[in-house]
Amino acid sequence: MSRIKEEISKAKKIVIKLGSNVLSTDEGMPDTNKINNIADQVNQLMKEGKQVILVSSGAGICGVGAINKWSRRKDINYKQALCAIGQVELMMSYKECFGKHDIHVGQLLLTRDDFENDERRLHIRNTLFTLIDEGVVPIVNENDSVSVDEIKIGDNDNLSALTANLWNSDLLIILSDIDGIFTKDPKRHKDATLVEEIENIDKLLENIDISGKSEFGTGGIETKLQAARSAGNYGIQTVLLNGKEDDVIEKARRGELLGSIFLCN
Repeated sequence: MSRIKEEISKAKKIVIKLGSNVLSTDEGMPDTNKINNIADQVNQLMKEGKQVILVSSGAGICGVGAINKWSRRKDINYKQALCAIGQVELMMSYKECFGKHDIHVGQLLLTRDDFENDERRLHIRNTLFTLIDEGVVPIVNENDSVSVDEIKIGDNDNLSALTANLWNSDLLIILSDIDGIFTKDPKRHKDATLVEEIENIDKLLENIDISGKSEFGTGGIETKLQAARSAGNYGIQTVLLNGKEDDVIEKARRGELLGSIFLCN
């Protein structure tokens, strides 16, 4: 049995992070088929007694898809306005897709300030436990419409790790648009090889190349390594899979799909 298959099978509490690139089409529009597929997989996990929290990006893309303007505006006010519009569209999609399984969803929009305040952390934790105990799937996102640098987490990889740590989850699954951690950018180097099991992130960094500004480099893999390190500090294993693949979680736990897993010692 592969280690990823083993960890997904035995995990009771799972946080699943969905990147914008997973939830959008190649044309940059919201992918309803993908959200439906995620809902189907979460429903199956819940039928088996597992508890699931989603950390979902995609508000900005959904905002562009909804009103088809402002996408090229660089002003922060327009970006935040798009997220405000898109968050409604995103949650409507989740509501509809999970509703097909008679599952309700609940929204939590958070900032770094919320995690750094003890009282707010307690309230977030209590809300998560209440939703899950009642069979509701919490959907967490950064509150992009109000976030500024002082309170901004900055990326949902790290937000997913913060959520996993707060909830004391058994497993963090990060769904991206690549198959896992490679020795170098697989989109630019044919000789890149997949690193399936990672025991030490510092040693990993000595042997892989994450330079450059591509999705593989500082804009993508770096934050996933940060998230895996953060989760690992709390004894939570992190799995990185290609979320563009249909039924990705189901295939991984059947041992039919490769990915990367960060192991906790």
